Amino acid sequence: MIDPTSREPAGAARSADQYAPEHARDGAPGGAGTTDFGYRQVPEQEKSEHVAGVFHSVARNYDLMNDLMSAGLHRWWKAFTIRQAQVRPGMKVLDVAGGTGDLALRFARQAGPQGEVWLTDINGSMLAQGRDRMLDAGVLLPVAQCDAERLPFADAHFDVVTVALGLRNMTHKDQALAEMARVLRPGGRLLVLEFSRVWAPLSPLYDAYSFNVLPWLGRSFAGDGDSYRYLAESIRMHPPQDELARLLERSGLERVQWFNLTAGVCALHVGHRH
Repeated sequence: MIDPTSREPAGAARSADQYAPEHARDGAPGGAGTTDFGYRQVPEQEKSEHVAGVFHSVARNYDLMNDLMSAGLHRWWKAFTIRQAQVRPGMKVLDVAGGTGDLALRFARQAGPQGEVWLTDINGSMLAQGRDRMLDAGVLLPVAQCDAERLPFADAHFDVVTVALGLRNMTHKDQALAEMARVLRPGGRLLVLEFSRVWAPLSPLYDAYSFNVLPWLGRSFAGDGDSYRYLAESIRMHPPQDELARLLERSGLERVQWFNLTAGVCALHVGHRH
């Protein structure tokens, strides 16, 4: 299920074009001061409000819906990310957009009492779910509601920074990545787990699933089909593997590589701070 690191998947055909408005199909940018919210163009200052609405809506059912939508594969993707993070006792770890806290919980156990693990998210509803999960597991760690584009941490503070399935929802991905690189110590690593560009022959089937089954699951199990259509659209608007690798490099990271998971449905990018 792990494909060799390769730039080939970035050329996968976008058969989701049939679902997209013209500006999304032809790659034309929106007007000045606008950004994508799924296939819609909205003023930059409004995207965070729209995204907040989505995650306030889905927070209570977030883990259940992830299991249903990915047939449990998201757990495997996150387990692979945790292994690649190589967190050891005493390390300092930052989990950005950590939501319900499944990565942070594992990192806290690996870093141990001498370590420091922060769970952060811009969305209070998601962060509350993560905090409750920590308490239920008997793990106490600091949590912070903050914007990934303006992290409230000192330069070069963390050994490992992770963001899992959250980068695509950020308005200025380059600024968020630069902030994550800033708080990494020299030699530290950033891990970005995100939905990505699927292997081209699978695109028609994957698109049919994304734009038909996902909204149906949302309506049936969470009472919210629109938020899950946004999920499908946001994946298509997110940079493919090679473009995201260049974003990491421009943020000041080096030795950037990526691992395609489940034929590129998801990809893990890893970069190191010099």
